[in-house]
Amino acid sequence: MDSQPAAAAAVGEGSATAGPQPSTHLDHSLSSSVAWRAAADWTSQILTWAGFLIVARLLSPSDFGIVSMAVILFAYLRYVGEFGIPATVVNLRTMSEDQIAQLNTLGVLLGLACFGLSCALAGPLAAFFRTPKLARVVMVTCSALAVLGLRAVPEGLLMKDLRFRWLALVNAGCDVLAAIVTLTLALKGFAYWALVLGNLSADVTRSALLMRERPHAFSIPRLKSIRKELQFGWHVLVSMLAWSSCERLDSATAGRVLGPAPLGAYSIAWNLANVPLEKITTLVTTVAPSYLAAVQTDLAALRRYVRVLTEFISLVTFPATVGLALVARDAVPLILGNKWQSAVPILEVLALYAAVRSVGALLTKVLNAMHRARFVMWNQLAGLVILPTAFYVGSHWGAVGIAWGWVVGYPLIAVPLYWKTFRTIGMQTGEYLRSLKPALSGTGVMIVGVLALRVAVLPGRSSLIHLVAEVLAGAAAYAGTLLLFHRRRIMGFLTMLKGVRQGRVEN
Repeated sequence: MDSQPAAAAAVGEGSATAGPQPSTHLDHSLSSSVAWRAAADWTSQILTWAGFLIVARLLSPSDFGIVSMAVILFAYLRYVGEFGIPATVVNLRTMSEDQIAQLNTLGVLLGLACFGLSCALAGPLAAFFRTPKLARVVMVTCSALAVLGLRAVPEGLLMKDLRFRWLALVNAGCDVLAAIVTLTLALKGFAYWALVLGNLSADVTRSALLMRERPHAFSIPRLKSIRKELQFGWHVLVSMLAWSSCERLDSATAGRVLGPAPLGAYSIAWNLANVPLEKITTLVTTVAPSYLAAVQTDLAALRRYVRVLTEFISLVTFPATVGLALVARDAVPLILGNKWQSAVPILEVLALYAAVRSVGALLTKVLNAMHRARFVMWNQLAGLVILPTAFYVGSHWGAVGIAWGWVVGYPLIAVPLYWKTFRTIGMQTGEYLRSLKPALSGTGVMIVGVLALRVAVLPGRSSLIHLVAEVLAGAAAYAGTLLLFHRRRIMGFLTMLKGVRQGRVEN
């Protein structure tokens, strides 16, 4: 079902019908999980980026192009192969062992079916791109789909068990393995096969480790027995496919309507603007669903987690995204060169979208935890109509207009999500806005400080000194505002992080 009586949604803090309050252990576990994921991801990325820079010198652009063509099909089929099974295991917590076993078998069958479909589509895809050798690359790349189906249930069970430290270490290790294999094969002259086999080695290794760590029995799927679970998984699958398409159609519009040069500027701006989303928001939204599902019967706890996670995300992403927009005029030419000057106005607009999106990304996770995946699905499908329309209309004003398509179109998707989330968990709008107050006030003062510095002290041509001065001034203004007006709340976060650092949680 996709509705909830208003009385149930309005259960207050500490009400007996809301269930038990989350334990201190669960709170510390969430902090620890995010910290471990961040540490593992960022450490592995240092190593993988170093390897990538060497590989980029060894391989040609066409090698990367061939692999990019193959990944287009793989990216969509992997969603179909998983069929939302990990999310189903995490959120539908009353499933029996037999139902999980049926999903385990279904995951294997879907993985094999998707691999077979990729083999059938490999030839036509190679013909479409006029690259005959692409067919074999597609088949080898998509062979990973078979093993991805094997790990869907084990991965869901590990997330349900809150084993995020183990998952973080495995993910980091597999990323490093992929970098080592890719670099080794590139040095031996394997060309594009180095990229293909490097990624494949990581997928196979990760799947093997997940199955070994959390094995589960198999059972013949009986559709009548798992109808509810399949319906939930279908809603999650369609949502992921719809949103993934939205995030690709802006570039497709830029390339089709405007041409390669504007597309290149747009792509650079998009990647820069979304760094905070990828490095901070994704860390939280990967870990949070398991904790939200763990307290799904406790509305007071859900509201508290939404407030705390929203406050944490906004404190980090708001100054990062808005600050990036403020210094883009100086930073982009100095770091990337004057040839990327056209990316500056695009970046300034996309940074505004990234700031709003950074906190809105949590809403779908809350609704899925409350079994409102059907609403999320229809919302994302609506976005698949709204956003491409906004991109096309905006393209009449160039790449900047496409960027404004996100700013105009995303609120039309986000407002229904906010309405449904607040109604479902009984949250008041003012209560939510208070969680954003520290980040909003600090960011506001930061904007004023940087602009005042630019006008009064640093007029004229951009330089490295200008950039450094603006960054330092913005950071000082933001930090000073938080310490002066929100010291108690900031100290609360620091205390929580100190507890994680001291190792009080076994995760």
